[in-house]
Amino acid sequence: MVDKDGNQLGVVGLSEALRKSREAGLDLIQVTEKVDPPVCKIMEYGKYAYTLGKKEKQQTHHQAGELKSIRLTFGISEHDMQTRAKSTEKFFKKGSKVRIEMRLKGRQKALGQHAREKIEQFLGIVKQTTPIKIERELRRMPNNLSMIISKQQ
Repeated sequence: MVDKDGNQLGVVGLSEALRKSREAGLDLIQVTEKVDPPVCKIMEYGKYAYTLGKKEKQQTHHQAGELKSIRLTFGISEHDMQTRAKSTEKFFKKGSKVRIEMRLKGRQKALGQHAREKIEQFLGIVKQTTPIKIERELRRMPNNLSMIISKQQ
């Protein structure tokens, strides 16, 4: 058992633990039931519930991940592609999905096949280090090409 100041009281009977919590004007909270005897704390229940909710919210936030964006240009060099591939790996390690975008301006819109080849080349670089899963196929928008990829589980 642990008191309100964080001091460990050791193994204490239920009646004594309840008496100590009443003397302190606080609640007796069972922290875990997985061990024998169960671990309890003397503290305010509202504060305990708040911290539990906060931890739970933080865990679900990290699990969901985010959608990060990598923007390629029409005339991107090999080295720049490798740099962006490293950034993509970092995003995957954090559990995020990645949107790959290539904006097309002016006459570049007529050369869509060249843009697709650049994106395929980028995907090849990423696949060398990390297995990927295509969440959304490559789509042609009026001014760009985009697709969403994630790390394969």
